[in-house]
Amino acid sequence: MEGGSKVPVYKDEARNSWYSQFYYIDWQGNRKKKLKRGFKKKKDAQEWENEFKVHASADMDMTFSSFLETYFKDKEGELKERTIRNKRYMLESHIIPYFGERTMNSITPADLINWQSVIREKGYSQTYLRMIQNQMTALFTHAQIIYGLKDNPNKKVKKMGKSNADKLNFWTKDEYDQFIQSINQKNRYYVLFEILFWTGCREGEVLALTPGDIDFINNRINIDKTYYRHNRQDVITTPKTEQSVRVIDIPEFLSEEIREYIERLYGIPEDERLFPIVAEAVQHKIKNQARRAGVRQIRVHDLRHSHVAFLIHKEMEPLVIMERLGHDSIKTTLNTYGHLYPNKQKEVASMLNGEKK
Repeated sequence: MEGGSKVPVYKDEARNSWYSQFYYIDWQGNRKKKLKRGFKKKKDAQEWENEFKVHASADMDMTFSSFLETYFKDKEGELKERTIRNKRYMLESHIIPYFGERTMNSITPADLINWQSVIREKGYSQTYLRMIQNQMTALFTHAQIIYGLKDNPNKKVKKMGKSNADKLNFWTKDEYDQFIQSINQKNRYYVLFEILFWTGCREGEVLALTPGDIDFINNRINIDKTYYRHNRQDVITTPKTEQSVRVIDIPEFLSEEIREYIERLYGIPEDERLFPIVAEAVQHKIKNQARRAGVRQIRVHDLRHSHVAFLIHKEMEPLVIMERLGHDSIKTTLNTYGHLYPNKQKEVASMLNGEKK
């Protein structure tokens, strides 16, 4: 056995490498044995053993950075790879620089308030501030519920930001008409934007569509996957939430536009993407085309808001909109779009007045 300054590790003479073998107590209090071979250096084996023991016990004396790795390891089977990547980016960009080397049980409510002040000064939107805050909340909640953090400082501090924007950006039907009329009907972007506006689908959901997803007999679109680009690779995965898997009824004219588009693709396979382009290309197109059409600039995602605004204008019920968008609850729909519904209080008062005998 070779001794180290921190933990004892062993030399494998036959393989000319080092290995770590030890007993440890996991976070549930169970005693277990661990063995890992193949370290080129003694120091590497020692550092690995130290790190493993910290994560196995999930002692709240561990640093914020160390607990972050424990958190993501726990979430591997629960969260999608894209979600984990986005969460990690936000945590490493906006939280780790302030709390990375602090131990979990040393962070106080006052520390969080000071951190919020610094983040607010960066000028982010209210919705982005809330997104950052949500990452902090999720981490401390996990530490408290799963690993027994005794005092959750996050619970004593008011959340920064807002869950929804004060004002949604969308096109009216007239603005959309002006926009879409500026595109040749045989152009694939014409059909793509038509689907986005008339269904309210997310951009990734439309980019993942295949001919097999279109039911021309019943005029429906099946949404059961989403597309994104990562490290120059096309990735197709399940949608954002379970509720996002849905069937959307579409108007006959849209069904016919999609049929004509597919016919122009000359025998495209049933499982091949209808729009083999990336999100950046769609964003670039809507920006340039809006300029040519002389309408306000909006994001591709704002076509989803435009669809909802049009439905609300037509007095469609919130529950129908919730199902159409694939929201996980009516609360999400109302929190996002509730302010677009007309105030009916005067109508209610008038109706009640008429009931007075």
